[in-house]
Amino acid sequence: MIIRTFLLPQNTKFDRPIFQLCLLCQSVSHRSNFSSSSFSPYRESGIPNLANYRDWLSPNEVVKIFESLKDPNFALPVFDQISQRKDYNPNEAVYTIVIKKLALAKNFDAIEALMERIKLERKCRLSEEFFLTVMKVYGNVGGRIDSAIKTLFDMPDFKCWPSVKSFNFVLNLLVNTKQFEVVHEVYMGASKLGVEADACSLNIIIKGLCQCGKLDAAFSVLDEFSKQNLRPGVRTYSTLMHGLCEHARVDDALALLDRMERGGVDPDAVTFNILISGLRKKRRVDEGIKLFDSMMLKGCDPNPGTYQEVLYCFLDDKKFAEAKEFMHRMMSKNIPPSFESYKLLIQGFCRENLVGEVDWALKQMVRHGFVPKMGMWKSILRCLFSGKDNCHPFSYEEIMRSC
Repeated sequence: MIIRTFLLPQNTKFDRPIFQLCLLCQSVSHRSNFSSSSFSPYRESGIPNLANYRDWLSPNEVVKIFESLKDPNFALPVFDQISQRKDYNPNEAVYTIVIKKLALAKNFDAIEALMERIKLERKCRLSEEFFLTVMKVYGNVGGRIDSAIKTLFDMPDFKCWPSVKSFNFVLNLLVNTKQFEVVHEVYMGASKLGVEADACSLNIIIKGLCQCGKLDAAFSVLDEFSKQNLRPGVRTYSTLMHGLCEHARVDDALALLDRMERGGVDPDAVTFNILISGLRKKRRVDEGIKLFDSMMLKGCDPNPGTYQEVLYCFLDDKKFAEAKEFMHRMMSKNIPPSFESYKLLIQGFCRENLVGEVDWALKQMVRHGFVPKMGMWKSILRCLFSGKDNCHPFSYEEIMRSC
């Protein structure tokens, strides 16, 4: 008989047959002839028989049993057996592992039934982290947003009041799933839950309003910060700027930058990335480049995204020589340009028949791990055979080595 072992925490004591029991649960999908005088290990369905297991099961031992289950579909029948035992005394850890196993089995109806049972049993006090786990299971795994909201507002019935952490999780879940019509309703329920909204709450509301195009309403939320003795941060302003730029209101976004600085909030690289990108989309590339220079003068360190946006400004304005110089600057800081940047630069050099420049760009592109596509090769070959610049043209063999 082959006995399969598994790892348990160090110092685990085997003074009961619980090791044997966990071994059975772990191997439930592989039927065994193992038998014990104290209980029958399997029912006809292949589920371990725990109802008649004679030794006392502590909550920690119950948790180990569920952790040993390889098939999450057995979680519900195993829990039903354990709940019929005289030593049934679940704690938060037991409830949590059962809910996680049910989530793996995609049995969300059983989770809802279990939550109702927990409410009636009142076997133990539950922490906010438990309910946050349940809400994450509903929202992130099951897509049951209504169940997540219900869990939040049911927490007082379990004698556990939510903090702003749980409240903001549900708000953000609603925004991310684009259920904007429900966001305001949940937000207005803060007082019912005894939750005092914070700056993060207002930021989430602003994000939702911007995503659904209600920019004026988002600005009105910005005014709420002072009314609630809160201070907007860089994320607040950046979110609003992104919404404005997405709706082609770049001038309003730039005005918001001034308001931000007057309010004593320093913009960061993300803020400038949003504004430079917004200016570029409006074909105001010179202003975008000047904003980058202003950023450097203010002592704000650009990130790779900032450099990439400025490089696109040069390329959009067909300033290919300047783009090449800026690429040198990026590479000196170990920031590789994007594939799209190389594509636009090579196309620009090809249109101007700058064969030597195409040679440089192609070699740099390959050095950074990018593979030119067929359309780019066609442009390069047309450039190669249509004219020459002052640079030495590359040979057929050099092209093949670059491939």
